[in-house]
Amino acid sequence: MFKVTVEKECGCFRKSGINNNQEFASKDNALIKAMELTKDMNSDFCQKHEFKVVESGDTILIKVDEKAHTGCCGGGHCS
Repeated sequence: MFKVTVEKECGCFRKSGINNNQEFASKDNALIKAMELTKDMNSDFCQKHEFKVVESGDTILIKVDEKAHTGCCGGGHCS
């Protein structure tokens, strides 16, 4: 069994209703699910965190990092 685990559950994750520690019979299915979750979380959550997928044996971790605040609004016109 392969497990997809969100390493640190931020407030947005807890409010989302997504189950943590989901188990899958194959590594491919676990990776696909982790990538889908990461994509959804990066686009739908509050944008204070950035999520990324990291393999760790039979566990696929979704790690969370606080985004660095650069003062840019993200509109693409600051550079």
